[in-house]
Amino acid sequence: MFTPKYPPQDTAPPATVEQAPASQSLAPVTSAPAPVARTSNRPTLQITPGTALVLVGGGTAVVLVVGAVLVSMLLAVAITGMSVAVTAVVLRSLVNQERKH
Repeated sequence: MFTPKYPPQDTAPPATVEQAPASQSLAPVTSAPAPVARTSNRPTLQITPGTALVLVGGGTAVVLVVGAVLVSMLLAVAITGMSVAVTAVVLRSLVNQERKH
């Protein structure tokens, strides 16, 4: 599962050396092999302007939703902290009044 997957080895034939006729130059002419077309099993993804607009809109929506959730959680923690603080102040004042009387 975690082993790398290598592409298949190139099976192109090696370059051949052709002999020139005696009437032409004496330098050998080499011909390069034709490029081998590689096929991939992965589908290609083409991004059109409409697709880009959808991606940007979707990303913006996700950021807004996550931001709203985080802000609401922070607000809930702040409200809970304030209510605990008010409760502590009220209980302290009740205990102090009990001691004075």
